[in-house]
Amino acid sequence: MRSSLLHHTGYDASMDSTLPPGDRALVAQCRERAIALLLRNSTPAGIAAAAPGATRNYDAVFARDAAICAFGMALSGSPALQETAVASMTMLARHQAPNGQIPNFVRADGDVDFWYLGCIDATLWWLLAVDFLDRRVAPGLRRRLRTAIARALAWLRAQEHPRLHLLVQGEASDWADIMPRAGFVLYGNALWYRVQQRHVLPGAAATRVAFNRLFDPWSVPAHDDERRAEVLRGYVKAGARPDDLYLSFVGLAAWGEEGDVAGNLLAMLFGLADAPRAKRIVQALFDAGVHRPYPVRAVVTPIARESPQWRPYMLRHRQNLPWRYHNGGIWPCLGAWWTIAVDRVLGHTAAERELVMFARANRRGGWQFNEWLHGKSGRACGMPQQSWNAAGFLLAEAAIHGTAEILP
Repeated sequence: MRSSLLHHTGYDASMDSTLPPGDRALVAQCRERAIALLLRNSTPAGIAAAAPGATRNYDAVFARDAAICAFGMALSGSPALQETAVASMTMLARHQAPNGQIPNFVRADGDVDFWYLGCIDATLWWLLAVDFLDRRVAPGLRRRLRTAIARALAWLRAQEHPRLHLLVQGEASDWADIMPRAGFVLYGNALWYRVQQRHVLPGAAATRVAFNRLFDPWSVPAHDDERRAEVLRGYVKAGARPDDLYLSFVGLAAWGEEGDVAGNLLAMLFGLADAPRAKRIVQALFDAGVHRPYPVRAVVTPIARESPQWRPYMLRHRQNLPWRYHNGGIWPCLGAWWTIAVDRVLGHTAAERELVMFARANRRGGWQFNEWLHGKSGRACGMPQQSWNAAGFLLAEAAIHGTAEILP
């Protein structure tokens, strides 16, 4: 039987591990390094995205980063990290906009940023993290933040199409902040469905139906009562090919076939895909090799400069060229969702191998925990000492060695 993850000291997964001793030692070392990194990146205001003194605002508390970190920090067994996770959520609530939006980030000097077109996933992840912390380590947190929660949900409802039951967003308005996804976006709507479930909102069932109808327009028959959805589906079916993966976004005569790994994994893990579809998603990603040289690439097929989906802003900082950044770069933080998905579909032994590769990615450059790696070479790129790489590893390890349900 898998042991419960209770404390960050003295934890030993060797009793249920299939790994050789060297790999078990690497996993244990990565866990120790991850906790140390998160403690260093903790501030009175919350968990910073990267190490103190980092440039380009990476030393600020980013809502999506802090919320994703909260899952691993809650499961770390460290009271200090659990307290920092709660502090992050309460601080972000204090800086909530009057309309209910949670900030993109808050700097140490108090400057608050809301991005360009409404950083939609910051609010979604914040709601999931508050719920998770309330259930796992901070009973009463939802009650204390109930006013902020109500305002956040009201803001999200204002972004929901009243007939299609899916959120609408502008380009580059979520974690993939230099990608041309707009309209109905897979990743954001997977999160919206989970928020509806965790916060017991009416409409989750309708969202699930609409999600599958739009992001896989070949899977379900037409519904004459939703002619707007049928128009969008018609455009896609006329120009795209059926695939085991969901489309990354659907707009008016525009859609994404690059294979959004994060969006597909979250859709599978949150129950938007039925069991056969969930298996096909993981197998398709496995066959595409998104997990090598390290887990896991952000997209299956990068958007080329000659593609209709290419945007000039993707050259910003020369980051989003093919196989780089969100356009095919490897993001170790996504390794958490990948490892959990592999555990569910391909089994414990396969998941442990992915956990080892996750540790190796974090170890690059002498335990740099780099933000992202080149999608082909695995060369370390981006900002080092990323908090969500460390917390994601703790989450992945807890998921495959623990006994309780640990998803947001």
